[in-house]
Amino acid sequence: MSNLLQNNKNLDSAPRPDGRRERAERTRQAIIDAAGGMIVEGILAPTAQQIADRAGVGIRSFFRHFLDMESLFLAVDGQSRDSMEALFMGGDRTGTLDDRILHAVERHAQGYEIHANAIRAAKANFWRWELMHKNYQRYQRGLRKDLEDWLPEVKDLPKAERDTVDAIASGEMWLRLRDVQELSKQRSIEIVVNLLAVLIPNT
Repeated sequence: MSNLLQNNKNLDSAPRPDGRRERAERTRQAIIDAAGGMIVEGILAPTAQQIADRAGVGIRSFFRHFLDMESLFLAVDGQSRDSMEALFMGGDRTGTLDDRILHAVERHAQGYEIHANAIRAAKANFWRWELMHKNYQRYQRGLRKDLEDWLPEVKDLPKAERDTVDAIASGEMWLRLRDVQELSKQRSIEIVVNLLAVLIPNT
């Protein structure tokens, strides 16, 4: 009997989940998911009210969790960062220069296609907030480094030509080909591959 009483006492003293904290975390996550989902759908600069409505929360609750839109967009970015970066990494990086140019462009094109609206949203908003701007620049540095891992020959080019390679392989160039010139994915890949092949000498 004494053991049973002691066990009950231990259960009573064990820490219990904080229901309010759990509800707050669920609300916060619902807001992040709503904002991310709207961006994926092409609503590149959703308002706080639109996001709150999608998340099923009141506008006051929204601003209890996020003081401003910048902090929300940074949270959305942080949640998707690993999956986004993983799309651009990996792949078979062996073979001839021509093989590696093709495979690098195809790999980056896959990432640009899947995250096209996230790129558009970043371009639409990054000038408004310094941290968003810095995050966008960090992504660009990462993509440039990844391309040089695919194509180490780029490191031996003069700076002006390295910058040209970076511009040609960029998400901005990809979206120009797809959105402005309305080219197919395959035709866009061919153009980027051909331009890089001209710039990078096959020694």
